[in-house]
Amino acid sequence: METEPGTKVQQVVPFLAVSNMARSIRFYGDGLGFKMVNKWVDEGKLRWCWIEQGGAALMMQEFRTEGHDSYVPTGKRGEGVSLVFICEDAVAYHREITARGIQATEPRVGNGMHCIHLTDPDGYRLSFESPTDEPPTEE
Repeated sequence: METEPGTKVQQVVPFLAVSNMARSIRFYGDGLGFKMVNKWVDEGKLRWCWIEQGGAALMMQEFRTEGHDSYVPTGKRGEGVSLVFICEDAVAYHREITARGIQATEPRVGNGMHCIHLTDPDGYRLSFESPTDEPPTEE
């Protein structure tokens, strides 16, 4: 598979529709350690933001439910969406975020990676993984 000159993709930034921006900012910022680097405030309300941690970035928007630029999902938010973040040390990250009150699975090993899993307030499934030489965790 080849690409045309000048069309090489530089970055993908998942764009999450969230139901409550303040709650999502607390979860991703206070809980997971992401920093807000850009935002859009509309009529005094934070509607959209770009958050980052290390080399990872996400965009989030709380859409109006009526009128111009409204969006009401037909299904449950987050259903079927998984985001996998590769990090330096998933086990240490687990200790860090659970100390802040975030609920996550205990670290397990699979496919040569330490893995922890959690779900954000809107049902998006998040995994944080780091390479390891440890054998797979038995079920």
